[in-house]
This record gives sequence, C-alpha cells and structure tokens, in this order.
Amino acid sequence: MTKLYLVRHGQTAWNVGEIFRGRADIPLDETGKREAELAAEALREEAIHAVYSSPLSRSFETAQHIARLHNLPVEPLEAIIDISYGDWEGSSDEKVRGTYPELHKLWLEHPQKVRFPRGESLDEVRIRTMNAVSRLTVKHKDQTIVFVAHRVPNKVICCALIGLDNSHFWRIQQDTACTNLFTHKNGQWIVTLLNDTSYLKVLKKPLLKDF
Repeated sequence: MTKLYLVRHGQTAWNVGEIFRGRADIPLDETGKREAELAAEALREEAIHAVYSSPLSRSFETAQHIARLHNLPVEPLEAIIDISYGDWEGSSDEKVRGTYPELHKLWLEHPQKVRFPRGESLDEVRIRTMNAVSRLTVKHKDQTIVFVAHRVPNKVICCALIGLDNSHFWRIQQDTACTNLFTHKNGQWIVTLLNDTSYLKVLKKPLLKDF
C-alpha cells in the first residue's frame, strides 16, 4: 500500500491580491511561513520516505519544513510545477477579466477547454503530473511520499486520482497549505483526506476565495 500526501504551498501576497502566479517565483508571506510550519507539524508522526516539491520557492520552502522533521532532503520535481498562465501571469483577476472577458468566462465555466495565451492547458498539466505520480508510485511501492505543489496541479491530480476529468476542476477546493491523502491499494487510488486545513485554525485567518 502506497500513500501519497499532496500538499499545497503556504500563502503568498499574490494569493491575497488574487494575482495569477503560475511560473512567477513568488515567496511565502509571513502567514504562509506559519502555515507551512503547521502543515509540517501535522505530518510529524507520519513515517515519510520521500518529499518532492515543485522547484518554485513557495512550494520548496513549504516542503523544507516537512522534510526537516523527517531528516529528508527535498527533491525538486519539475513535473509538479505550477501551470503556466502565459500572458495572464502577474495580472490580477480583475484585470484579466477586463482584458480577456470571453476566455475568463470560459475558464470559470469550462476550464478543460482553456489554453492560456502562450501558456498551458489543464490537459497538459494532467499529463505531466500524472506521469510523475505513476512513476513515483512504482519507485516508492508500499512507502509514503509527499508532493508539495500548487493549486492547479493539486486540483488536476485530485481529479485524476478519483476518476474525474478536468471539467470538474472547480469542484475541488485547495486552500493554501492544505493536505490531501490518497492511498494506492488493490490497483486503485482511495481518497482519505481532501483539502484538510484543520491544523490552521489557530491562525484564525479569513477565508480567501479559491485563488
């Protein structure tokens, strides 16, 4: 039985500002740093064998908190880097909505049909992330591994592992520093945790929209 913990990085200033991040290397803010510490503490008692992270610093720093408690290195994994929003990166949701009204509407209603200008589609994200899941599930058979990534890759992976296509993207919530747990057993993935943030309650921070 192989266990996969899928963690989203802690909060950044661009999450709060509803700015499209993508490949921009935006660091954790002070709240995000504390969220990363709490997410790591929640996994302290788990027997973790490997920690993989998107190479972007907001994920890598979150992963370091987890790995440190288990005396493990963080292994960069390009396959789980954030989606490329292309021309949308660095722009606010409000600005994008005004500049690309039809594409923005399509993104909210039919995300599986969108390919961002000079960026990626959800299908492309699914191919690269699930190739990594398949490969590392074999490599770490009967072990527990952690992926630390981003909102979009996490949502896509969650959909894939529970048998949903990318049209269900918006039905999966992924708050900053959340934890998901999937167990591979008898040839199928079983969801045990989804968007768990119970350990963040001590922060008493306001809920952000899905961004």
